[in-house]
Amino acid sequence: MILRRFAPRLPVVILALLSLLSFVAGCARPPAAIVAPAPASATVPGFAFDTDTFAFANEIRARNPGVADLYANYCFVLARSVRQFFAGARFVPSAPKLDAGAYAARVRKIVARPAWAPALTADDRVVIPGYANLRDFSRGEERAVKTGLGGRFWTLVHWTNWRITFPVTAGHQAGVADEVQDELQAGRLVQLLVTNWPKPELNHTVVAFGFRDGPGGIEFSVWDPNDPSAPGVIAFDRTSGRFHATRLHDTEPGRIRVFRMYYSWLL
Repeated sequence: MILRRFAPRLPVVILALLSLLSFVAGCARPPAAIVAPAPASATVPGFAFDTDTFAFANEIRARNPGVADLYANYCFVLARSVRQFFAGARFVPSAPKLDAGAYAARVRKIVARPAWAPALTADDRVVIPGYANLRDFSRGEERAVKTGLGGRFWTLVHWTNWRITFPVTAGHQAGVADEVQDELQAGRLVQLLVTNWPKPELNHTVVAFGFRDGPGGIEFSVWDPNDPSAPGVIAFDRTSGRFHATRLHDTEPGRIRVFRMYYSWLL
């Protein structure tokens, strides 16, 4: 009798129970995955400004008129080579030193690898005996190092240098800033072409090795071949979508255009 009394209501009861179960299941979903925030700052692991850069500078010809044998207009060579040494050289200070010719030959071997090639393992790197790091090596064997690095001609006529003459959009510069940040977080040095053309002051290259991200933009720490004494700074402003030369050697602070260099066989 009881079953007969409630039989017409069974579909309604079942539907209500199913709705309740669906609601409970929906409330019991697993917690959302926690996404780690992007780091506010980073430096390429293993890279130190004071030891992994050249001791000598790329000289500025306009500041040294009449000086013979001036090591000028080698900024592209030096910036590229800092990356190549970082990725392909191993210093063994306890090993016996070599003569100048042998050192120059080893430098040539290091800089023969493409700048964009992956870093070598310790066993595959070119050994530089008798010195602890690139700074000491380039100070103690300056002539041999410069000989091994080679000439500047092909860097000066590289086909991508024409980019300094063209305007760029804020979106393009924002993309460059993002790429540089991503590369640094991945542990890779980034070579940059920097210019304020048509002002005949800055048509130059630097190597970014770290960044600090803030509310208004990003500050990139760079090695400037013109100044081995201290890091430089270029900043990206998110509001304007533009880069600024915050602290570059012999450069007036102000807006600049920035491009990546030597990160593939084409560019």
